[in-house]
Amino acid sequence: MDWDVIVLGAGAAGLMAAIEAARRGRRVLVLDHARAPGEKIRISGGGRCNFTNREIAPDRFLSANPRFALSALRRYTQHDFIARVDRAGIAWHEKTLGQLFCDGSARQIVDMLLRDLADAGGTLRLGVQIHGVAPGFVVQTDQGALRAASVVIATGGRSIPKMGASGFGYQVAQAFGLPLIPTRPGLVPLTFTDGQLEAMRPLAGVTVQARVGVEGAKIAFDEGLLFTHRGLSGPSILQISSYWREGQALRVDLARGRDIAAEAALHRPERGRQDLANALDLPEKLARAVVARAGLSGKLAEQSKPALQRLGDALHRWRVVPAGTEGWRTAEVTLGGVDTAALDARTMQARSVPGLYFVGEVVDVTGWLGGYNFQWAWSSGWAAGQVC
Repeated sequence: MDWDVIVLGAGAAGLMAAIEAARRGRRVLVLDHARAPGEKIRISGGGRCNFTNREIAPDRFLSANPRFALSALRRYTQHDFIARVDRAGIAWHEKTLGQLFCDGSARQIVDMLLRDLADAGGTLRLGVQIHGVAPGFVVQTDQGALRAASVVIATGGRSIPKMGASGFGYQVAQAFGLPLIPTRPGLVPLTFTDGQLEAMRPLAGVTVQARVGVEGAKIAFDEGLLFTHRGLSGPSILQISSYWREGQALRVDLARGRDIAAEAALHRPERGRQDLANALDLPEKLARAVVARAGLSGKLAEQSKPALQRLGDALHRWRVVPAGTEGWRTAEVTLGGVDTAALDARTMQARSVPGLYFVGEVVDVTGWLGGYNFQWAWSSGWAAGQVC
């Protein structure tokens, strides 16, 4: 064999698997078509890399088998990766909801991984076009064929195609007879029909703290919401997009934690002469849109109790049906992928093809926004690296 292990993909999961395998004395080669490694790491978190989350839990990962991720996540935890970052001398800070970011550039995480790979004796080759993987683990490239005892597929999903994302990993899985869960964009802005957008466009740029859920489901997210020229975005929308399916309605509270009808009634004595929209403690554009949606006009003092209740319903119980998503172009992750039923949860190895491993986003495991998907990359890559 030319190599003990060939890892396809120099992203978070691929580099992690390669490092761990090389530390075991394996002859490891990492191949990637890109000119630079870890590009998704580099651009993540606004260039500061949201590298993990303190609140890792199994219910924050989507999969046809939600329990599949448990083994890897428990054996290589967020605390293990934090310790790794600390040993590398990388300063970090915590933002909301347990999200951890580098104080400096995300490039620090990439550099740490590359340094670890080099120290372990692994080899990285960039700018290599990979055409396929043949039985016997012959990796066909534009620079010739390479043979290995094991191959780790860490090529990611379909999200962000401008960075070279493709369905290559799924093609390899199918070539070796592994089943797939249909893929779709996740953590992606939602779009609306022209008729709906006519009412929304004046709100473009408005940001509020909202509670967003799928009608009829228990799941909901309390985070920021942003109105755009194409529809809705912001953390709460990106989160719920992974659960939303075409035709489903969203239930949106545009002022979570408040009771706008009660507040309006309370302020009636001192604000009664004000225009209703001006009397509300809301962004002006949003206030006018909500008043119009409730079919109201006039001054605060002129509003009846039922009218104020309609106002509250328009703000706190907005029901809206998206037309779709912005698709792969802006999706942060891929939902679906290689069916976990075909993989060993402890090793990430294909049950029917010894020596073939799948890690990271190519697998049907998708985390919430906020560092969860990076932790899955670290954990799944680590698990494969212990045995490949």
